[in-house]
Amino acid sequence: MWTLHRRDDGGLLAELVVTGGDFPWLNAHVRPTEGFPEVRPLFAEELRLLDHIDQNGESWERAYDAVRNAVTLRYPQGREVPEFLLHIEGDEAWWRWSDEPFDKEDS
Repeated sequence: MWTLHRRDDGGLLAELVVTGGDFPWLNAHVRPTEGFPEVRPLFAEELRLLDHIDQNGESWERAYDAVRNAVTLRYPQGREVPEFLLHIEGDEAWWRWSDEPFDKEDS
């Protein structure tokens, strides 16, 4: 099971129970903890802006940076995932990840 944690104190926010996927994406059922409502609005805003990314990609990037500044994703073994793109809507999540950190300077 993958897990989502608060970046500042490492507190568990949600368990992500994988239900399937289509490489490179994984899909999961979200089992939130009592702390998850603190970050849920960040994911809602990110998805809202994703629907309009062609018109305003910079706003989406700022919203996703807010998500990444608030949370970390961990592999089932507990190690932190260096790079990921995670979306959460309701009790469903989907994400892709990389074992190598993405350097914005290289893009």
